[in-house]
This record gives sequence, C-alpha cells and structure tokens, in this order.
Amino acid sequence: MKLVDKSWKLEDAQKIANEFPYTFYKPSHDVVSLLKKGNLAKMIFTFETTDPEAPRAERMWVEIEEVVGNEFKGYLDNDPVHIKDIKYKDLICFNSCHIIDTDLKDPVPSIVDKYYKRCFVTTAILYEGARIGYLYREAPDNEEDSGWRILSGDEAEEYMDNIDNIHIVSLGAVLSVDDSFISLLDSDECSEYVFDQELGEFVEVRVILPS
Repeated sequence: MKLVDKSWKLEDAQKIANEFPYTFYKPSHDVVSLLKKGNLAKMIFTFETTDPEAPRAERMWVEIEEVVGNEFKGYLDNDPVHIKDIKYKDLICFNSCHIIDTDLKDPVPSIVDKYYKRCFVTTAILYEGARIGYLYREAPDNEEDSGWRILSGDEAEEYMDNIDNIHIVSLGAVLSVDDSFISLLDSDECSEYVFDQELGEFVEVRVILPS
C-alpha cells in the first residue's frame, strides 16, 4: 500500500526557544514531566498550502492519552481551519520538544514574561546590527512601559527626530539581538549607562550636582 505524505508536521519548539529564549515561551522540563493522561498539550502544526492568504501554521491542543518518557500520544482537541488531512480526535504522536504550552501551571517562572515590558529602541539596534552604547531609564509612560530607552549612542539628532527610527518593543525583543545589558535591567529610574570601549563594559553616568 502506498503511503500518502502528510501536508503538515510538528514544529520543533525547543529549537525555536533556543534561538529566541527571551521572546518564545517553551514550557519548562519541570511542568512537562508532570503531564499525564487527560492533560492537554499545545503544539505548532506547520503545513503546506497554495493559499497565499493562509498562515504557515496552526496552533492546536492535543489531549494526552499515553506518556512514555519524552514520547506522547494523544487526540487532537481542535478542529483545524486550514489543514485538511487531520481532524478533531485524530491520533497525534509527538515529543516533548514539540510542546509550546500545557494546561498546567508552570512552576518555573517564564523568561518571556519577565522581559515582556516595553522599551524604546532605535532601528540601528533592533534591525541594523549596531551594539548598544547608551541606555537610560526614566519614569514609565504606562503600566506596560519599562522606562528603558536604548540607543547605540551614535544616532544624530535628525535621526532621532524621525519617528520611523524609534520602535516600542518588549525588552525581550532587544535582548534577542543584544543581551549585553541584561544585568542592568533592575536599575532604578533615572539610571543612565554608557558602554566603555576600553573597559569593555557598561559604566554608570553619574550626575554631579553643584555643592
């Protein structure tokens, strides 16, 4: 009997998490080890399509039926929207590396949540490969704002006046391209740092008030 190729496959979520640890949540090994029959696990089902409007993947839940080490079997708990060759209650075999969420509370704090708050960052840092050379923290504009403003230090006034060169993104998004400043993130408001090329580290800018 000729086997028919599937139009879909499961994404290796661990590979994504290794590449983007600050922005992609992957359940901890601790919570995955607690999964048993009846629990739910979510995975990314990537698929082939000729529809230019379709997404590249569907994220769907599977109800676990069997666990053997890192290997799982379970039944699809969603109705696929775009994938045509699987359906609700079909048997799915998967590995712990495929799991992107569970129905259990993760005992290990999420790095993604820790660095979710927003910051201002320039295009040079976020998209053009420049290293962070200057950053400061001011009073946040709202509850989602970390107060951090992050620059290379070489941006001209005209560059900064162009709104297209300023982005509001999560701290995790900036850490994904340059995490050299991660140890500074608990600094108080009004903190200011520059990168000292000779020392090879950030140094705090201290304002000396007149006596």
